[in-house]
Amino acid sequence: MSVTIGALREVAPQESRVSLVPEVADKFAKEGARVLLQRGAGERARFPDALYKSAAWADAPDEVLAAADVLLTVQPPTLEQIARLKSGAVVVGFMQPHARAAEVAALKERGLTSFAMELVPRISRAQSMDALSSQAAIAGYKAVLIAASELQKFLPMLTTAAGTIRPAQVLVIGAGVAGLQAIATARRLGAVVEGYDVRGATREQVKSLGAKFVETGVSAEGAGGYARELTAEERAQQQQVLEARIAAADAVISTAAVPGRPAPKIIPRAAVERMRAGSVVVDIAAEQGGNCELTRAGEVLEHQGVRIAGPVNLPATLAYNASEMYARNLYNFLRPALKQGALAIDWNDEVFAQSCLTHGGAIRHEPTRKALEG
Repeated sequence: MSVTIGALREVAPQESRVSLVPEVADKFAKEGARVLLQRGAGERARFPDALYKSAAWADAPDEVLAAADVLLTVQPPTLEQIARLKSGAVVVGFMQPHARAAEVAALKERGLTSFAMELVPRISRAQSMDALSSQAAIAGYKAVLIAASELQKFLPMLTTAAGTIRPAQVLVIGAGVAGLQAIATARRLGAVVEGYDVRGATREQVKSLGAKFVETGVSAEGAGGYARELTAEERAQQQQVLEARIAAADAVISTAAVPGRPAPKIIPRAAVERMRAGSVVVDIAAEQGGNCELTRAGEVLEHQGVRIAGPVNLPATLAYNASEMYARNLYNFLRPALKQGALAIDWNDEVFAQSCLTHGGAIRHEPTRKALEG
């Protein structure tokens, strides 16, 4: 019997992405799966129902939840949705396990299988499934556009009859996927760009994009391609150099994050107060508490003439491309488990094993289990 793959219209505030786009719905159908969507699921991402040629439709979300063997989501399912899922269903999406204890507990209690896309291992074979990276690239790109909009200067150098306009100085803190995309975008727009990351291994990546790497003498290589937490001495050394570069910048874009923890505070109030009036800080770690001491998630505020933007859910502001990329990540993740239209998960596959959050009435992700159960 064919597996039914379902998708809903997202209900989280400010969420306009959809987990299943027409191109990917067609691919699932060719694998022998039945695709079931709630009407209007893709409208906010500019995918009207008429574009889904391979899908069946349900008028109410409960119809999808009752029928779906696999539910694809962008945001974690709500408690109400979890309660209405059919027995034995599989949920695949961003699950935010460190922040959604009640939802994880509900998935466990109902014996549902869930896979968290943020837990997909960062191995070569899983690059096409890396939803964190695909969405971070969008956030880095959009952060530069926000900076350009808030900054009362041109980014590129301009030579005009009224004289030459010097290019803006942009500092990007954090050289992960979002930071590198921000560097590349700022360079395309003509800014003079500096990049910094505590991981020294990113130095060549920053330079390859035409930016100068800020040397602080501190390196914090961590497991899985992420940064480790710095010691107090390392933070002090880093701050001394960074605050001088922050003061010299017209725009600072901060992207530093540690998975499952509050964002590190890198830009204190004193550093903001050293910036020139009219400068801009765009803190895309705002949802994790922000890299800037003054950041307020979802707001743009001004402090002594410096504008500080704390945008949230930036990928949803480019919902069309964000949905395309995310839906492809989901397809690449699930495809190995689709056998002639049926779902057959290979638990010996490290991708499935490591990204599994709940299964068989247990929390399978050990850090989440320890946090919730001790």
